Amino acid sequence: MNSQRLIRVGMGAAALAAIILLRFAASQELEPRVARVQMQLKFGDDTVDIIQPGELLTVVGEQEKGFVIATHPGRRGLVEKVNAVRLAEAVEIYDELIKANPNDGRLYTQRASSWWARGERQKALADFDQAIQLGYVEPHAFTSRGMFHTAAGNLDAALKDFGQAIEKNPKDEVPYINRAAVYITQRKIDLAVADYTKAIELSPKKASNYQQRAVAQKMKGDLKAALADFNRALELDPKDMASLMGRGFIWYSQEKHEQAIADFSAVIELDPTSAAAYNNRGFNLHLLGHAKKALADYNHALELNPEYALCHQNRAWLLATSGDDSVRNGPEAIKSALAACELSKYRVPADLRALAAAYAESGQFELAIGWQEKAVQASTGEEKVMEEKVLEQYKDKRPYRDVPVGGP
Repeated sequence: MNSQRLIRVGMGAAALAAIILLRFAASQELEPRVARVQMQLKFGDDTVDIIQPGELLTVVGEQEKGFVIATHPGRRGLVEKVNAVRLAEAVEIYDELIKANPNDGRLYTQRASSWWARGERQKALADFDQAIQLGYVEPHAFTSRGMFHTAAGNLDAALKDFGQAIEKNPKDEVPYINRAAVYITQRKIDLAVADYTKAIELSPKKASNYQQRAVAQKMKGDLKAALADFNRALELDPKDMASLMGRGFIWYSQEKHEQAIADFSAVIELDPTSAAAYNNRGFNLHLLGHAKKALADYNHALELNPEYALCHQNRAWLLATSGDDSVRNGPEAIKSALAACELSKYRVPADLRALAAAYAESGQFELAIGWQEKAVQASTGEEKVMEEKVLEQYKDKRPYRDVPVGGP
C-alpha cells in the first residue's frame, strides 16, 4: 500500500490569479514605481529622456536617496525617491491627470492598475470600462481588463475580453496564454492546449509557453506529450524550475524514479529553499528503498516549511512502515501523522492511514484500529478492499510494513 503523495502539478484559482496579475506587470525584481512629477533624465548636459507624471517606471536598482530606472530606449537614470511613488499610492496622481484630460481613456487604464494595487477591484474594473467606453480600444486594454476579470473570478467576462484582444491583434501571444489559463480553471483542457499551441507558434523560443502547455497535456492525461513539452522547455531554459518539477512528476508517474530524483535534485541546486523539491525527492528515494536518505529529505523539507502537511504524512508513513529497523520510530511517526491530520482538519484519508500505521508501529492497536476504520469509510473500490485487509492485520496486532523496491 502506498499512502504517500507527490506534490501535484496543476493550477488552482488563487495561483491562476497570481500568475495573471504577475503578467500584467513588467518582469522585474523590484517593485515598479509611478512618476509623481515631470522629470528629465540627463547624460552630462544633454536631456536624453523626459518622464511624464503618471508614467510607470521600471526600477532596476535602489540607492539611498533614489531609484535606478530603465527607460524604453534602454537607458538608465536615477530619480529621487520622493518623485517615484508606489502604484497603490498613485491614484491621486491619476485623478489630477484625468481631471485635466477627462476623455483620455489611457489614463483610466493606468488609474485602474493603481486601484487594483489598493485592493479596490470594482473601482479598477469601472475605470477599465470607462476607458473602453471613451474609445480606448487598444488590444492591451481588453487583455488587461480580462486579467482583472480573471483575478476577480469573472471568468466568462475574462474570456470575452481575451477573445476581443485576439480579434484586434491575433499576433500577440499574451491573450492566448491568459485565455488558456482560464480554460484550465474551467477544465476545458483541449481549448487550453490549442491556445498554448498558438502562443508557441507566435513565440517558439519561449520556454514558459511549452511548460504551461505541458501542464495542460498532463491534466489531459497525455503524459507523452507533456514530457515532450517539458523537455523542449528545458532545452530552451535548463534552469526552468517549473519544468524540472513538472518533468520530475512525469518521471515519477512512469515509475522512472532515478530520473525523477535527478530533476528534483536539480531544482534543489537552483533553489535550496524548495521544500516541495525535498519532499518529492524523498518520496522517490523512499520508493527505491533508500529509507535513510528519504527521511533526511523529509526532515529538511519540514525545517523549511514546518506546516507542510503532505510531507508530515510522507514522513509518518516512512517512520511507521519502513522495512529498515533503524529508520522506524513509532513515537515520531505519531507526531508527524498527528501534525498532518491537524493541518488537513482530518479530511485527507491518506493522513488517517498514516496515523493508524503509526499507532500500530507503537503497539497501540486499539487506536490503530479506530483510525483505520475511518480510513476504510473514506475509501472506495479496490482501495477500500486493501484498507479492509490492513484493518484485519491491525486486529491481529500486526503492524504494517512497506516492501522496498530497491536496496537501502
